[in-house]
Amino acid sequence: MVAWTDYKAQAKERGALGLELYAAISTPQKAPEDVKASLPDHLAYQAELERAGSLAFAGPMSDETGEHMQGLGLIVYRADSLEAARALAEGDPMHRSGARSFELRRWMINEGSFTLSVGLSTNKTAFS
Repeated sequence: MVAWTDYKAQAKERGALGLELYAAISTPQKAPEDVKASLPDHLAYQAELERAGSLAFAGPMSDETGEHMQGLGLIVYRADSLEAARALAEGDPMHRSGARSFELRRWMINEGSFTLSVGLSTNKTAFS
């Protein structure tokens, strides 16, 4: 198995971006009503992290068919280390309450693109 830091260096040497983020897969552990009870505090925490620049992306995931809500969530953090990202995930009210648990991984972004449109006079944004 290749060491993470070695792989990251190799990726950058071949011209890849090598942007390191941290992905948490969040899984319900309690009844839906317990998860729902934590939702307002969870969303407020996510908004706080977003304002601080620590939250890259977050949202629910479907089941494998893409037709149904499965209950899994994906949260992508910006942090200086795995330990710092773990502290962010542990601070989430959903995880603190035990309504959800999480599994955290480093995620290296090497390829891809996105488009962002900002309407200055209309105050509208589009992301694709």
